[in-house]
Amino acid sequence: MNALLVICGLGFVSLLAEIINVKKGLTAFIAIGLLAAGVLIIMDWDTSLHYFSDMLIFNNFAIAFSALIIIISIFWFWMAKDFFGAKAHQTDRSILVVFTIAGGIIMVSFSNMAMLFLGIEILSISLYVLAGSSKDKLSSNEAALKYFIMGSFATGFLLMGIALIYGATGSFNIITISQHISSHTNELPGFLYGGIALMLIGIAFKISAVPFHFWAPDVYSGAPTTITAFMSTVVKIAAIGAFYRLFSFCFLPVQSSWLIILQVITVLTLIVANVTAVYQVNVKRILAYSSVGHVGYILLAFVSNSATSEGTIFYYLVSYSITSIGAFTVLSLVEANTGSTSLESFNGLYKRSPFLTTVMTIIMLSLAGIPPLAGFFAKYMVFNQALDHGYVGLVIVAVVTSLIGVYYYFKIFGAMFFGEAEGNQLSIPFFSKLLLIILTALTLLIGIFPDLLISLFEIR
Repeated sequence: MNALLVICGLGFVSLLAEIINVKKGLTAFIAIGLLAAGVLIIMDWDTSLHYFSDMLIFNNFAIAFSALIIIISIFWFWMAKDFFGAKAHQTDRSILVVFTIAGGIIMVSFSNMAMLFLGIEILSISLYVLAGSSKDKLSSNEAALKYFIMGSFATGFLLMGIALIYGATGSFNIITISQHISSHTNELPGFLYGGIALMLIGIAFKISAVPFHFWAPDVYSGAPTTITAFMSTVVKIAAIGAFYRLFSFCFLPVQSSWLIILQVITVLTLIVANVTAVYQVNVKRILAYSSVGHVGYILLAFVSNSATSEGTIFYYLVSYSITSIGAFTVLSLVEANTGSTSLESFNGLYKRSPFLTTVMTIIMLSLAGIPPLAGFFAKYMVFNQALDHGYVGLVIVAVVTSLIGVYYYFKIFGAMFFGEAEGNQLSIPFFSKLLLIILTALTLLIGIFPDLLISLFEIR
């Protein structure tokens, strides 16, 4: 809880910085504040503290996911330092990002439906503005408008679902709801299941699962690259954490009513995202569909063992987030030098920047699930868990779509190594190079020694 208060305090400091016109060093101050918040949240490990009349609960699950959000946010601030370079918008952007992080932490620690809604809205409203923060670009304005309109519809589904569940159980508290469902199994009204279905639609939109993913490729490609990186990592961690907390606990007693639907969504997400990515000619859109595809593997981990699969999901999110931040860092550097995110902008990158090519190769291999990198072990854990619980058919689909994923990742390899070089050598700032070295080392470390992470959090 102290970490959440610190992060909210950083938002108010950003507001004051605008009022008193003190902006120098603000981004560094926020990064240091996030580091302090990370230390505070880790210090709460092995506690289970309730706040605001049991509306928030910080147990090990919430602490682990909150810590991951904060750590990835620090890496993101490191990557996105140029995004805050324009002093005219520095405080505006800082405020929006900080409160997005606060909303994400609320989403992974809620124990009351009202707090879930509050967290989603704090996160979403900030993102609507951030997606359109490149005001001089039509694509950014279009992305913000699409995200706002479709996000509003998804919020409507979510709110209607919450209302129906409240009508059936008389409570917003997820513990009370779960207990009521368990004790009234044969007396549950039909509209309770309708409420669960509506909430599933609303949350599926937030995690960009098929068929509620249509906004993601356009918003991801239209938004500034740094914001796309933020949405595909920090925001996705928060949304999946909220999804897991809701369906693995609150609605677990009626799992049979939604599990088949979720299995269908999982299969559609795996197939549609990976097949569609093959036809993309823009690296940003490839990474957007890749992000949707990885949701499918996370959902596979959930449906195969929804009660105790948080360790697998957490490890997958760690490996995916680190590699995704690295991929978008490389993409932003290429975009800064070429002015484009198309596949052609990576042509001959091996000759223009052997360092970026090496880093991007390792990252793409990890995302494709090639050993001994983190992405391989993440997929191995998911497939192994699914096989242990008899989901052979789903694993076959996941393996086939993973092989399809290798193809579109290798399209980037082809451009880097065999494309005709255009332009001069790419200049890479020292701090960007240091960030990429750290991210690459982490990708190798948690892939070769996965037990370091698994044993640290001990959530299996």
